[in-house]
Amino acid sequence: MIPGLTFGELTAPVAIVQGGMSVGVSLSGLASAVAREGGVGVIGSAGIGMLESSSLGFIERNNCALRSEIRKAFGMSNGVGLIGVNVMVALSNFDELVRVAIEEKVDLIFAGAGLPLRLPVHAKKNMHTKLIPIVSSARAAELISRRWIGKYHYVPDGFVIEGPMAGGHLGFRENEIEDPKFALEEILPPLVSLAQELGSRYAKNIPVIAAGGIYTGADIVRIFKLGASGVQMGTRFVTTHECDASLEFKMAYVHSGRDDIRIIKSPVGLPGRVIQNVFIDEISAGKRKPYQCPFKCIITCDFKQSPYCIALALTNARKGDLRNGFAFCGANAYRSKEIVSVSHLMRTLALEYAEADNHRNSLNTCMEMMISA
Repeated sequence: MIPGLTFGELTAPVAIVQGGMSVGVSLSGLASAVAREGGVGVIGSAGIGMLESSSLGFIERNNCALRSEIRKAFGMSNGVGLIGVNVMVALSNFDELVRVAIEEKVDLIFAGAGLPLRLPVHAKKNMHTKLIPIVSSARAAELISRRWIGKYHYVPDGFVIEGPMAGGHLGFRENEIEDPKFALEEILPPLVSLAQELGSRYAKNIPVIAAGGIYTGADIVRIFKLGASGVQMGTRFVTTHECDASLEFKMAYVHSGRDDIRIIKSPVGLPGRVIQNVFIDEISAGKRKPYQCPFKCIITCDFKQSPYCIALALTNARKGDLRNGFAFCGANAYRSKEIVSVSHLMRTLALEYAEADNHRNSLNTCMEMMISA
């Protein structure tokens, strides 16, 4: 069996974290389904209020939508696994979304797309919610830890380290994405060592969750062998019935080939991995998509210079309008061949994990016998 994942007094029976995919791809439907299977279901908070019409302002609409999705997720999760929220540091309403998540006693907050140096300013005494930075290096994790401990007396509750094969916005320069020095297998062990050092110094268990390119149960075994306590998977959960995106969005994954997966420069200022389509072709050819920006949702977005609105493009794609948007994806999206239930996917991963783990144990036994002989 895939082991559990513990954050303080909170434990998910299965050490699989479903990646928090924003602009409506992972809401309460997907998050609760993953939690029911014992994993960590994660709601993506970026652009969450864009999916419904409302007379409320941008910030209030997002706050209300996130509060509603958290409550629905807990109501449908049956209290088996854990429920988390992913909040991008680059969001202009980052602080408001964090406050809502803490007020609703969400189990975990995952914060990335920037360094969440101020995140513990929202921490309260005896707070239920655990705070997990998403990083792309041990150096970033060390910087965050130093700030959190020195200024807020708060030791991180865990780390997610995301490698360059992940989907969506990437924390790497474009020339680093294919560089073997930045592969997940290379950047993971130094963070495991840092987490163990911090854990020993502050008498706290600090799990490290590895993300980016993890697709099978055999991948999970391999990553656990490098010291990770859990894995985060996004791409595998897009092509599930419970994923909150449209069928057209999911089928973009199913119909994609290896050559359809490409890197673009996002208006956010980061590289992003997407599935090639007509919209991407037009943007690459220099075509501008006229728009007005009533949201100003991302601090780093130079909307006056950007040829398109990424929030609008991702919202269109989520709704199935891929002529006017595109799908973010991980490097393995082309391996998706069918849409299955979350339950089926989790069982498949468990079987693959058991088979790979048994094979590894058999090899180790054979090696030990040969050495002793």
